[in-house]
Amino acid sequence: MTPRSLPRLMAFVVCLFAAATALAQSYPTRPIRMLVPFAPGGSVDIVARVVGLKLSEDLGQPIVVENKSGAGGTIATAMLAKSPADGYTLMVMHQGLVFNASLYANLPYDTLKDIVPTAHIGATPNALVVNALPIKSLKEFLDYARANPGRIAYGSGGVGSAGHLSMELLQSLTATKLTHVPYKGSGPALTDLMGGQVQAMLLTLPAVISYVKSGKLRAIATSGSRRSGALPELPTIAEAGVPGYEYTPWYGVFGPGTLSRELVSRLNVSVNKVLADAALRDQLAQQGLEVHAMDSARFAELLRADVARWGKIIRDLGIRAD
Repeated sequence: MTPRSLPRLMAFVVCLFAAATALAQSYPTRPIRMLVPFAPGGSVDIVARVVGLKLSEDLGQPIVVENKSGAGGTIATAMLAKSPADGYTLMVMHQGLVFNASLYANLPYDTLKDIVPTAHIGATPNALVVNALPIKSLKEFLDYARANPGRIAYGSGGVGSAGHLSMELLQSLTATKLTHVPYKGSGPALTDLMGGQVQAMLLTLPAVISYVKSGKLRAIATSGSRRSGALPELPTIAEAGVPGYEYTPWYGVFGPGTLSRELVSRLNVSVNKVLADAALRDQLAQQGLEVHAMDSARFAELLRADVARWGKIIRDLGIRAD
């Protein structure tokens, strides 16, 4: 680089920065597509629609939720990774994004490079729920499972899903053997749970709490490090006799990896503003989700740490989704 070319380069950089800033300030000018990697009725779908509705009011443009289920959420994630970095294609996803980084050997995207964490929404424990089984406590559940290996069939949203890995972790800590029945989403699995085709699920509170409160399902424990405010009468799995068990999956908004810092910041500010709304926080709390806003940099640190942590757990359990 010659001394004469340096001013031209600096001017170019300044123009690029100014253009990115102007784009972020005017954004959005048309509807935004919000990908949901699972079938309607699951926890991610519920969170995306609740948050998306309020976000559309703040941004002044419609948020169009699109359910693109399949392959544990990797189909929608690949679509996001290949989308234009203009802020008009986003995705709401839970901690399954982290699991997939180790579950699949040949992902068409790099989780830490091609996807950018934009805004953390919150976290929720799972609830261990049963239907046809005459079981009212975790002890009874584990005693029955040990006396009848493989007799309890549990549903999940697919191999490597939140409902699968959380139950595999429980089995590994309790020396029990259950039968896994994977579905193409937690919504269909819940339908079969209530119909008696499977006997149990360990699934996020937003997906099951309405059925628990209506009496269609019985919850016997939750998976977090402390009791859930939505179901405070239920003990945690650790409290009920499985020390060391803790599983509290998070939810967040993501964009393509090349999304500009200005648009990431713009979206982070808008989502956090929405999450500060008392009515929305109450609505999510009723679903069992505790809102926890954070800046995008901190969310990115969480994502990197969880990719490493859950990668080890998945390898130790020997689970593959291919």
